[in-house]
Amino acid sequence: MLGELIPLALVVAASPLSIIPALLLVLHTARPRPTGLAFLFGWLAGLIALTSAFVAVPRAFGGAGQATPHWAAYVRIGIGVVLIAFGGWRWLTRRKAGQAPAFLKTVGRIGPLRAAGLGVVLTFVNPKLLVINAAAGLAISTAALGSPGSWFAVAVYALLAGSTVLIPMLAYAVAAERLARPLERVREWIERQHAAITAVILLVIGIVLLYQGIRTL
Repeated sequence: MLGELIPLALVVAASPLSIIPALLLVLHTARPRPTGLAFLFGWLAGLIALTSAFVAVPRAFGGAGQATPHWAAYVRIGIGVVLIAFGGWRWLTRRKAGQAPAFLKTVGRIGPLRAAGLGVVLTFVNPKLLVINAAAGLAISTAALGSPGSWFAVAVYALLAGSTVLIPMLAYAVAAERLARPLERVREWIERQHAAITAVILLVIGIVLLYQGIRTL
């Protein structure tokens, strides 16, 4: 199960939509520490809630606790095909993508309460994150872990997926002056290369999921 969860978590962690809002909040707000930490809380809460929802799906069909349900392979194959197709399209159109989405430039003007809400909303509105969290939830649900083990797996997945938000937020909270310039350079590079980054991680994880699904048929 960890072999499936870690790649999925890395896709979320490497997503520009995960990293750029966090960096904008700590670099361009009047209250960077509380605003950034509020976004972190909302982001982790959204990841946990969405993944947990998909953990519960197989239980409705009597599939919980089965290590290898028949339909799980087809779910992985389907998700893998979607990711490969979207990743290929993203790579072919990367030169036309330009900078990161314009709405991200307004993120720096929000306060802590809205930052927490934004963290939750961003986990639900992005189709790529929705597909990845669905795959993670289904992998956990079919791993025969029991309720405590499933909750622990969800927490581990959320921490890994949120690590690129968690690490810079906590680092900035304790060493803001030293990290401001390096974080700004990282943000600028991600904004320039966000389409290529997204394409590569989607293609890689799509291929992994497709292989795993075909292997278990």
